[in-house]
Formats: sequence, structure tokens, C-alpha cells
Amino acid sequence: MRTITRLLFVIVAMVCGVAPMLPTALGAPSAAGIDDATAGKIDELLALGTGGHSKGEQIEVLSRQFLGTPYGADMLVGSASKPEQLVIDFRRVDCFTYLDYVEALSRSTDRSQFVTKLIETRYTDGRVDYLQRKHFFSDWAHTPRTAATDVTATLSGAALTVTKHLNAKADGATYLPGLPVVDRAITYIPSAAVDENVVGRLRTGDYIGAYADLPGLDVTHVGIFVMTPNGPIFRNASSLAADNKVVDSSFADYVRSTPGIVVLRPQ
Repeated sequence: MRTITRLLFVIVAMVCGVAPMLPTALGAPSAAGIDDATAGKIDELLALGTGGHSKGEQIEVLSRQFLGTPYGADMLVGSASKPEQLVIDFRRVDCFTYLDYVEALSRSTDRSQFVTKLIETRYTDGRVDYLQRKHFFSDWAHTPRTAATDVTATLSGAALTVTKHLNAKADGATYLPGLPVVDRAITYIPSAAVDENVVGRLRTGDYIGAYADLPGLDVTHVGIFVMTPNGPIFRNASSLAADNKVVDSSFADYVRSTPGIVVLRPQ
């Protein structure tokens, strides 16, 4: 998931790491009806032949092809009262579907396999169901069919661990009706501690979450770390008015704007 939280509306718009509360992806195609532009893009990206690259290099190459793709809020369709649809739409992405697509592409060699890998990436146990959707960024490292390993604690002695009651608001209500509250230890590196030593331990292709200091959330935005000859960047689907698309941002500048970072390393 620029992302989901500052007041309730900003939370819905600001936390890409959590699935939207009110899905509004009008006309978003299901897997049975992938639009022509998306189908062509899938085939184009798979034809890049990144199989000989390291995982991080694959993610960098594939994610780069989405630069300039328009940002689209609330891309997924499904809720506690509305049947889940398998949305595959490369015409617009939010911060979390962007990562879904890149991760699934990095594991695939043809379109059919991509659909299978996307389901495995987006849903626990590979079942397309709202209750099985990986609504939280940390689900990628804590639920079956894991997509990544949480390496945050290994990157800095300043890392802090907080027990979060995911999906629980401070007033006792839930962000996502119908989903249970999950107690989970979330480790993050405070932004002031993300120094050159930490950056030096990050790898191109690492998935970065902006730690949420609000109750019930793990992160408020997600993106990809890429080291370039000109320094580190944060590649992300940004909803900022100045961007409103997939962009490369200064990693240092982005980190300074957050309480801290959570780092998941793709497997």
C-alpha cells in the first residue's frame, strides 16, 4: 500500500500495507478477464528473461518497467460482505498490488504461472478469499506461502520490537470488518537510526515498509529498495499529488519522513 493513515480518511488513503476498507476498483478485471493492455504487459515482462539474475536483480529489472504507471487507490475487490475477486490490472497500481505483481513476476516464466504465483503471493494458502488475503505487509513473512523473510532485526542494533494488535483501532473497533485481530511482534528500525551502516546492509530488491506508529497497523506504505550509482532510492507507487504514479524517490528523504522502516527480504 500514498498510503493509509493520519486521520481516518488518510488512514484509508495512506496505508497501502493494509487492504482498503471500501474496495472501489470500478471495472477492475478478474483473472478470467485480464484486459489486453495487462495481458500484453505480462507477456512483455516475462519475455525479459530475468531467470539468470539474482532475486534482487530480477526485482529491480521488473519493478523498473512499472515506472510511470498511474497510481490507483483501492485496487482490490472484496470485503466481508462482498465476494473476493482476483484482480490483475497493470493499468493502475497501489503500493501493495505493485509489490504483488513484481514478486509474482519474479517467480514466473509464463502467464499461467504468473496467475498461480500471484495467488500464492496475495493469499494465505493460495486461496482467493477475502479472509485469506494478506492484508498486512508483515503477512508476507508470517503466513503460509511466505514471500519474504523479515530481516529488520539483523540490520541494526537499534531495532525495536513492539507487539501490535493488527486490525484493532485504539477505540476497540477494527479497520477491516470481518477480519480477526492478530497479535504480532513487529520489529522496526527508527528513522534516526537508519544510517550508512544500515543502508550498507540493505540489498537491491528488499521490500521496505514505513513503520506505523498508530495502533493496529504494521506499516503505512511499502516500496522497493534499489541501490544505484547515484545512491539508494525508494521505488514505490506514490499517491502524492506531485507523483500519482510509480516513481523513484530519494531513500534518505523518504526514511526521514517516517517513524522507521520494516525490511522484508524476498526469498
